[in-house]
Amino acid sequence: MIYNCDYRNRIANRSLWRFLVGLYPRVLKFVKYSRNRKIARKRGGHVGDDSIILRALSNRANCNLTIGNNSSIGSVDLDTRSPIKIGNHVIISNDSRIITTSHNIDSPEWEHKYYGIEIEDYVWIASHVTILPSCRKIGRGAVIGAGAVVVKDVPPMAVMGGNPAQLIKERKQVHNKLVIPSLLSGDLKIYWNTWINRKK
Repeated sequence: MIYNCDYRNRIANRSLWRFLVGLYPRVLKFVKYSRNRKIARKRGGHVGDDSIILRALSNRANCNLTIGNNSSIGSVDLDTRSPIKIGNHVIISNDSRIITTSHNIDSPEWEHKYYGIEIEDYVWIASHVTILPSCRKIGRGAVIGAGAVVVKDVPPMAVMGGNPAQLIKERKQVHNKLVIPSLLSGDLKIYWNTWINRKK
């Protein structure tokens, strides 16, 4: 993957001292996020390389949770009673909710209904979004605006907003050069390699 030139230049042009200062928080975050991935995997979740999940989510992970590579999951409110499949390079911002399970309101026993959701690559779900069980798929590169309530499937490259979420426009480009782990200082390996190979 070709990363953002601004990111590469910022790191490559650092002095040794500034590089070391930037290394310290990344080492701490690397340990933290590695531990979170390990906990989620031990509990049956499938979490890809360099993906970031919070501790509270890793503690609730199970075999229904699948996260691809280089994704950043900043929310813990994912309903893993039904399958949640999150692709690569996905960003889910803080305080967003994904609800995958409901009840059969026409049943005297009010039993659960399990739905699940697939979130494809390069999706960005902004802060305070609510995704209801009636949404089963969010297409590649879609953007869900802050505070939106998603009640139906979202097509690829769609920019959605509102309650209920409606199409605002179509996205022209996905964030394929963004160093997603850097959003939460989880980019230790990329940071290290960029600085070490800066003269090549």
